[in-house]
Amino acid sequence: MLSRRSRFVATLAVAVLSLTAGCSFGPPGPDQAGSPPNLPRPSAAPTAGGDDGERQVAITVLAKNLEVPWGISFLPDGGAVVTERDTARILKVGPESTASGLKVTELRRLSEVRAGGDGGLLGVAVSPAYKTDKTLYVYYSTDRDNRIGKLAGDGALQPILTGIPRSTEFNGGALAFGPDGLLYAGTGDATPAGGQAPGAKSLAGKILRITTAGKPAPGNPVKSSPVWSSGHRNVQGLAWDKSKRLYATDRGQPRYSELNVIAKGKNYGWPKADGTGAGTGLTNPLTSWPSDSSSCAGVGVLETLVATACLLGEKIQLLNVTANGTVLGSPQELLAGEFGRLRALVNAPDGSFWVSTSNQEDAGEPTPEDDRVIRLVFSDGGAGRS
Repeated sequence: MLSRRSRFVATLAVAVLSLTAGCSFGPPGPDQAGSPPNLPRPSAAPTAGGDDGERQVAITVLAKNLEVPWGISFLPDGGAVVTERDTARILKVGPESTASGLKVTELRRLSEVRAGGDGGLLGVAVSPAYKTDKTLYVYYSTDRDNRIGKLAGDGALQPILTGIPRSTEFNGGALAFGPDGLLYAGTGDATPAGGQAPGAKSLAGKILRITTAGKPAPGNPVKSSPVWSSGHRNVQGLAWDKSKRLYATDRGQPRYSELNVIAKGKNYGWPKADGTGAGTGLTNPLTSWPSDSSSCAGVGVLETLVATACLLGEKIQLLNVTANGTVLGSPQELLAGEFGRLRALVNAPDGSFWVSTSNQEDAGEPTPEDDRVIRLVFSDGGAGRS
């Protein structure tokens, strides 16, 4: 009988885990840009599952020897752009293959970035109109603040939103386009006590919703403000399901790392609440885990499966979520201790997850291949079709 923990064959892994029956993984919705890359294959075929409903996931290492890869976003040609936090490099990974994985090419190195602590070159989002405008959006740190900027072709980096508070820790950095075509950013509270997170006049500890010009988006809670939600500690992952429900990770609280379902104008409790048990006027997380064994950053959604990548926990947390947004059953673990610290986790256009390691930072213990980008394909999902 196969173990429910991940198993590996040679340097590429094939894991078997148990998921709730009826969970399927098909191609993403039309609002997700991109096409399948030319991917290397796992070194071994998945082993057949048992009779108890086990499903398999094939794990392929796509890229090696990166330095703290932070953000991942997909291009129309099937490749991905990947940011490196400390080097301030923007890389293109794929779609071309090499003998050891996908081809990695340096596109840009941003001189405006000042790395330090958990600040640097963080999130990246490919324009929904990339085929015509060739524009990338990035979340980055300077000496004075965190900013969101855009890069069009070979042009200079143009800041579109400045003044997001920065600190050694708690800088946020999540960046993604929503199904509404607007740009969402997760910020950190930038203070040990979290005093800025609930404040309406500060951009710290928030999820922001803006236009591609950096202006407050139409329909925001306050017309003149980019703030969509507040009361966050350190938002480093954003993802939507097919019903356009927004999930966000929140890490850095002393006691708990949170996964929240984000609603317009809600306050998610920090610093008054840490994990569940929020008081009047505050919103509880969908679920939470002890910080010292989780500290989850990236998040992705496939059908009813929500996955988060954890740094301190060195694993992926998997949750089955019902149609009305509640957790079904107990969370499960994948890759526990197998790849070290895991940071980014995003939905690829072909229905797989891409995950990055974060072992080249001070808290990590890198192997000769770190850092890596890894691809996860669930055997019953049809992911990776080309």
